[in-house]
Amino acid sequence: MTGGLRRFLQPAVRPAPGERCELCTEPVGAGHGHVIDLESRAIMCTCRGCYLLFTHTGAGGKRHRAVPTRYLHAPRFPAGSALWESAGVPVRMAFLFHNSVQERTVAFYPSPAGATESLLPLDTWTELLATQPAFASIAPDVEALLISKHDFGYECFLVPIDACYELVGLVRLHWRGFDGGGAAHEAIDGFFADLRERSEVVADG
Repeated sequence: MTGGLRRFLQPAVRPAPGERCELCTEPVGAGHGHVIDLESRAIMCTCRGCYLLFTHTGAGGKRHRAVPTRYLHAPRFPAGSALWESAGVPVRMAFLFHNSVQERTVAFYPSPAGATESLLPLDTWTELLATQPAFASIAPDVEALLISKHDFGYECFLVPIDACYELVGLVRLHWRGFDGGGAAHEAIDGFFADLRERSEVVADG
């Protein structure tokens, strides 16, 4: 991508004090990449060299994988209705990804206690992907489908897995009382507004 090349032509960004790669301890700057530990599900900040090592084209081992940076958006996603009914998601947001270590697809929703797992019917993942061909290439472990419920229906994003945990962190940080409170809803709305702005819109399936 030209954006990636342009980053190397610009002056290096000085890292914040203490901001280092969690694999090799080299300093890292703003916008650094992330690598996920497939067994512990820990997300680690990495320098460019370590990040590239664990991409699909890199020479890294099987335990770690680089988190991609693509964002796709389906503004209308009717298949979300069946997910809410079958999985019993109690809130308006949920994310799903294929866990290759467990060899199954898992579903979580943000809650004040963190990411809470919801029981996922066996064929749900296949059915969701079948409704939106643009999502068929989703990478296991490191990309997720993030679905949001609205009065007008459902929308779906294909996002890096770290974006989902960013949302979980926002809910934990801001949620107050039974309905979350104004600060929580403002933070969540801002998060989804940012996703829409950075995502490539895909055609209806």
